[in-house]
Amino acid sequence: MTDRARQARELFRASRSGTLSSHSVKLPGYPYGSALPHIMDACGRPVVLISHLAEHTHNLEADARSSYLVVAPGADMQAASRATLVGNARRLANSPAIEERYLRFYPEHARYLDIGGFSFWTIEALQVRFIEGFGSLHWLPGQQYLAQAEEITQLEPSLLQHMNADHQAALLAYCQHRYGVRPQAVRMIGFDCDGFDVRADERVLRFALAEPVFDAQQARAALMALADASRT
Repeated sequence: MTDRARQARELFRASRSGTLSSHSVKLPGYPYGSALPHIMDACGRPVVLISHLAEHTHNLEADARSSYLVVAPGADMQAASRATLVGNARRLANSPAIEERYLRFYPEHARYLDIGGFSFWTIEALQVRFIEGFGSLHWLPGQQYLAQAEEITQLEPSLLQHMNADHQAALLAYCQHRYGVRPQAVRMIGFDCDGFDVRADERVLRFALAEPVFDAQQARAALMALADASRT
């Protein structure tokens, strides 16, 4: 169960967008879904930025019950991994940390925050439906799915600063080793208990770690191990 929980979290973390579904106010009794970009918080909850004018805002204010779906890319959707997080949506209080993390992934969305009227929302996980592939179907309780990653949340800003200032060569090596690319510019933009994200030129590359990490010592050891593997 724990392995599947991590697989489901990693599917959400590796995805850049998903489908948010809410209960329609305009058409009571009918679901309303639309695609949105997202980031993930440290524990594995999706975070989306929504305008106060959006249908979802009206819907979620009236009924918090909602879901968020992500699908792994692939030619055959029936064979692809996908996951749906089902739970209650809530508007997040103003948080510089969430805003900074979001803008590291989507710097072009700063204009929405400048305009005003946009808020961050998340969904508290009740259950996660995780489909590994055809015939492999699982329900995961929300508390089983979520990671306990408070220390990593506090560590992320200093770790990003350190890696971007002092370990550019390692970031380039990671990209070459894992993805076979040699970008001109690299920057680590996110670190969580399951892995990290690197902006390589115009792409965002996801690096899942071999095992989850929950403190500074484990994070350092995992990055060193990947650096060693990248040199072979």
